[in-house]
Amino acid sequence: MTDWLPGLVADWGVAVIALTTFLSCLALPVPASLVMLTGGAFTATGDLALWAVAAGALAGAVLGDQAGYSLGWRAGAALAPRIAAKPRRAAALARARGLIEERGGAGVFFSRWLVSPLGPWVNLAAGAAEMHRGRFTLWSVAGEIIWVAIYVGLGRAFAEYLDAVAEIAADVSGIIAGAVVAIGLGLWLRAALRRDQRRK
Repeated sequence: MTDWLPGLVADWGVAVIALTTFLSCLALPVPASLVMLTGGAFTATGDLALWAVAAGALAGAVLGDQAGYSLGWRAGAALAPRIAAKPRRAAALARARGLIEERGGAGVFFSRWLVSPLGPWVNLAAGAAEMHRGRFTLWSVAGEIIWVAIYVGLGRAFAEYLDAVAEIAADVSGIIAGAVVAIGLGLWLRAALRRDQRRK
């Protein structure tokens, strides 16, 4: 685990947890999952209150989702060329759009915790697609509750083995995200082949 992280959480407590989850929902490279694990571990030792850590993490995540949605709603068209200039970001946004088109609100829900690397891009895509804000918020909050519960809960339950839990959690998240991308590409390829066959 990053050596400076426990000290940062110990010094700033819930504020740094909320800020980190907020920034992570805007696609900024911050270790939100590790921060929540660390916060959960501090609740096991009594240094932080469980309700405060969970509430702070959830508030930051929900506000970050709303900021990303608003950005997509107001400036989605203007942002598209800038995002397209970087292939990785363009690919992530394309996958997020596909998830919204295929799954709607459920796509928002699963992108909070099951395929969380797509979460910030789903926020933008949902806003740009003008998904109803109430619907977006409902699915967003439901998914973020699970995300926060998983990481804060793991941190609290396995405080003594936090380094190992953090490494496993990162590996599992990467495997799930990779599997979802592979399945999505497979479905897209199958649909493209079917279209080609119909044209013939």
